[in-house]
Amino acid sequence: MTTTDAPETAPPSSGKRRIGDVAFAGLARGSGILILLILAGVAAFLIVQAWPSLAANTANFLTTMAWEPNVREDPAFGVAALAFGTVLAAAIALLLATPVAIGIALFIVFYAPRRLASLLGYMVDLLAAIPSVVYGLWGIGFLAPQLVPVYQAMARYLGWIPLFSGPASTSARTILTASVVLAVMVLPIITAMSRDVFRQTPQGHREAALAMGATRWEMIQLAVLPFGKSGVIGGAMLGLGRALGETMAVAMILSPALVVSWDLLQSGNQTIAAHIALQYPEATGYGVSALIAAGLVLFAITLVVNMGARYVVARGNKESR
Repeated sequence: MTTTDAPETAPPSSGKRRIGDVAFAGLARGSGILILLILAGVAAFLIVQAWPSLAANTANFLTTMAWEPNVREDPAFGVAALAFGTVLAAAIALLLATPVAIGIALFIVFYAPRRLASLLGYMVDLLAAIPSVVYGLWGIGFLAPQLVPVYQAMARYLGWIPLFSGPASTSARTILTASVVLAVMVLPIITAMSRDVFRQTPQGHREAALAMGATRWEMIQLAVLPFGKSGVIGGAMLGLGRALGETMAVAMILSPALVVSWDLLQSGNQTIAAHIALQYPEATGYGVSALIAAGLVLFAITLVVNMGARYVVARGNKESR
């Protein structure tokens, strides 16, 4: 007669959560609340510090392009030109960097040999560690002189397009040059995000596309890009946030001017962050408060961009399920 071992039964649950689980849940919840408090504190600080100049301002802060906050009788200043330059430079940088970043990520994941892919990944990540002041020196000392003949050719042959109407700047210290430098600066962020999300494409999806006779590029079109769309958009929005807040590189390249100009080959535009960096050392009285008010606008723009990115990523993840 043979006996069979009785199946092991799980110990009855006591109904109590472990101390470690409770502590970890409380720590995570407290960290989330702390982030919200810090964000609210920053917003409150900016509003309180900016209010004196906004109350004394005799012009419309959101539409005026002048910047004269230290005039005693009627200080008049606005952020219209600065906000326009900030959004324009960041948008151009994003348009230049995103296709290149996607191409680099696809090459690293699907085309490059393993050793070359590892080297390229390391070099792309290394770009993110370079200080912005180095990018600024590179932009004004090397890139701008190299772009002068390019801008002249663009003004000659593409001048019929309003964006490239001449005459081209002889120093190339324009919003387009600053955007090229910003594109190089945000390239590692978008590339890293795209590379990671492309690697997470389910192996079954890729093999199914190849089994149906698709080429490698067709497999990327059918399986990889749709799966990684939300991740690429999220990386692009992170890069856009970096471009919106970049200071030193833009301040070193652009010639300060408070105008709204769509001409990419002429000097004239300025960004909020660069304007604050250039004006803050000599600002007094309402001038300091006015610069903080400009920082409040930049804070709001960045917050809206990040919230939009979260919405797009969440919607993409929901559609991919």
